Parts: sequence; structure tokens; C-alpha cells
Amino acid sequence: MLLTDGGEPLRTAAPAVRWTVEQVLALAPDDASRKAGNKLGSAGPWSDTGWDGPGAVWGLCKGSGSKPYRTVIDTTGPAYKCSCPSRKFPCKHALGLLLLRASDETALPAAQPPDWAAEWLADRRRRAEAAALKERPEGGEDASAGPADPEAARRRAERRAERIGGGVQELERRLTDLVRGGLAAAEQTGYGLWEETAARMVDAQAPGLAGRVRELGAIPASGPGWPVRLLEECALLHLLDAGWQGIDRLPRPLAATVRTRIGLPAPPGGAPVRDHWLVLAQYDTPEGKIVARRIWLYGRESRRTALLLSFGAAGRSPGQALPVGTTLDAELTPHRGAGQLRADLGTQFGTPAPAGAPPPPGVTAGEAIAAYGRALGEDPWLDSWPVTLRDVIPVPSRDGWQLADAEGDSALPVAPAALSRPALWKLVALSGGGPVTVFGECGHRGFDPLAAWPATPARPAGTETETPVETVPLI
Repeated sequence: MLLTDGGEPLRTAAPAVRWTVEQVLALAPDDASRKAGNKLGSAGPWSDTGWDGPGAVWGLCKGSGSKPYRTVIDTTGPAYKCSCPSRKFPCKHALGLLLLRASDETALPAAQPPDWAAEWLADRRRRAEAAALKERPEGGEDASAGPADPEAARRRAERRAERIGGGVQELERRLTDLVRGGLAAAEQTGYGLWEETAARMVDAQAPGLAGRVRELGAIPASGPGWPVRLLEECALLHLLDAGWQGIDRLPRPLAATVRTRIGLPAPPGGAPVRDHWLVLAQYDTPEGKIVARRIWLYGRESRRTALLLSFGAAGRSPGQALPVGTTLDAELTPHRGAGQLRADLGTQFGTPAPAGAPPPPGVTAGEAIAAYGRALGEDPWLDSWPVTLRDVIPVPSRDGWQLADAEGDSALPVAPAALSRPALWKLVALSGGGPVTVFGECGHRGFDPLAAWPATPARPAGTETETPVETVPLI
């Protein structure tokens, strides 16, 4: 039986949540899974279904074999288990079961889970208790205080730094040869040279450099103006190489950023922040042979934006998943590094609540560009910066679309990557020619919209609470 586990169990019990259809579809690892899950989102193939108060949903789904697939979901993770052979998290059966519950509140009865589901749920609870004990051992000692042998860890770090240094020198030689031979030659050499160089960076234990080298290989086939883009990326790579070679002379925050960009792990280093975090967006991007999942959150009280990052390898979807538009009461621990927003999800104090929440406070297009510029001062390799635009209208332009201030004379072009997504038309339909609030990533390629909220009526005089509205995912 294949275990498809999408997250760690929560430390506390809470009532089960019933997500909306769009929130369920936002959990799908790809479009094929969304389509397959939609086909299973009716009562026809399901039997022995149910849900319980602590957050479990289960059912039997008729498949091509003689035995139905057993599917159970813990919405507090969320996490999934299914007896089907799929290696996607969640699989189409889990999506279908959640869609069935989302579309019809009476489709699944409240009940006690069957033995096969209860056993898995009990095991998750045991693991949660064990994790809690590990974090708070008897005697108050920190179980994660550091390596058992600091000297051995220091030697390993020195050996890795030496290998990275060798990889940086080789990359500098490749960049020098490219510039001396002329950028036009890059179109004839093909992708093979860059893939070979990326493999050398992996051997040098510098995965961050490997990823940027692979991006170089794709630029010559990216359309008109590619030589300019190739030169820009080569300059950024040279700057990163120079940063590593002189890392001892850099300010501590910038040095931490260089290490992160090279590919060294950056453990959490700040104090945990507890807040009610609104899930703004979730999307996957391929990075070599792995898939990276990015989840953007916004803290209602702290007014902080945070990024949860997880990875899946060998055809497996990343385990961490949160429904877009839900609010999560949890602790986040930020990572070190200048300009970095990445954080780790810590203790959760309840299940993700599906109720609508007000969007983050927005800025104008000009203020968004200024925010990205300030972030570049701390991290020159930053491709984009998360911002929320308020009162913007999507309008067509000569080269595509742009988001124009409703009461101003500035606008941001929509990034080329977003122009081919069907969700762009969802944004246009949501606007209907009127202003909307849009969250996305603002960078040198334009603005990539990830979520939107319709315009809300003005608050009555003397009212301080914001009006909850549904988050519309755009990716």
C-alpha cells in the first residue's frame, strides 16, 4: 500500500474544516491531477465515506481493479493516504473526495473512521506527540543544540567550501570564454554545454550556481533580445562568484545571502512569530530533477509576508500544501539572510480556517517598484519581490496586459510567464473593468499575479474591522 503523506500532524485537535472547491483545486500538484480529481468529485464512484470532528475525511473509490481504493485525508496537515499507485500528493482520489465534500455539505456523513483509516490517523498522532517531546525534552535541554562533533562538522564545512571554490573558478573561466568568443556563439553551442557546466556545479556542491547556469542555457532560445538577457545573467553570475571569493569581507547579512544563493543550507535563525497567516498563493516550479513548491503567507497582526519552501524529488510532489484563501494560526521561524522572506512552519494551533479574510493592505504600482528596488539593495540576485497592488485595473497593452492604477498614471506590465495562463482571464473577469486588489511578485520581467480579491464596499463611518472577502487564486 502506497503512503502519500503531505505534512506533519498538528499538535492540537480542532474541528474539521470544509474547504471550497477552488481551495481544494489549489492543492493539486498539476493540471492533469485537477482534471482527474474533478471527474471523481461526484458521489458515483464513492462508498463508505465519512468525516469526523478532529479533521479526517475518508472513503472507498471504485477503480479499475476488483478492490476499491482506500483514501483518507487529515485536513489538519493536510496529509493524504491512498492505496492507489500514484506518487502525486494529493492523488486524484484525495482531490475527488475533497471536491465531493466541498461541493455538497451533506454528501459525506459525520461518523467514526473505519479501522484502516483510524490506524493511519492514530499513527500520525503518535508521531506528533513524539515530535513535541523531541522539541521539549526533559530537563529543558535543546535536542537540536548542534552536532555531536563540532570539529568534524567544521572539517566537513571546510571541505565543501574548498569544492565550491573550485567550482566558482571553473565557472568564471566558462563565463570569460563566452564573453571573449562573443555572445552569438551561445546560440550555436546549444544547451549541452550549459548542462555539463551545471553538472560540474552540482559536483562542487553548489546547487544554487547549477540552477542559474541551467537558466543561462535556456536564454538563447527565449526570443528576440536574448543577447541582452544573457549578458545580464552572466553579470549576475560573475557578481555571485565574486561575492563567494570575497565572502569574508562582506557584511554578515549579505554574506548569508551569498551562501544561500550559492546553495548552502540556511537554517532558521530568528525568533518564532505566531500569527494568523492568510495563505495567499501556492505554486510549483521545476528546478532540475526536483520540484520546488512555494507557498506565500501574510500575517494579519505582524503584517509580515513569509515564504514556505518545500521540495519533491523523483517524481514525487512536495509534501507541504495549504489551501489558498485559508487562515492558519501558527508559528513561523524566519531564515537568515539579507532580503530573505523564507520561513519554516512550526507549531500549528488549529486547522486552516476556510472563512474569507481581508486582503493585505496594498500599494500603488510606483510603490511596488520602489519596494523591489529596496530589496535589490540587500539581495542583488533577487528576481522578484512579493507585493499587493490596490485598486488596479487589468487593461490590454501593445505587448500584452498591464495593471494600471485606477486613480493614477502608473502601471505595471504583466510578466510574460503569466500571459499564457488561463487565470489571467479570471482576473480580467473578476475586475470587469473595475479596480481589484492583486497579490503577486514584482520583478524586472514585470508583475506576476498570483491571487486577487474583488473590490469591497466602503466601510461605514466608525467601523474599524475589515470586510472578509474570498481569495481568488490565479495560478
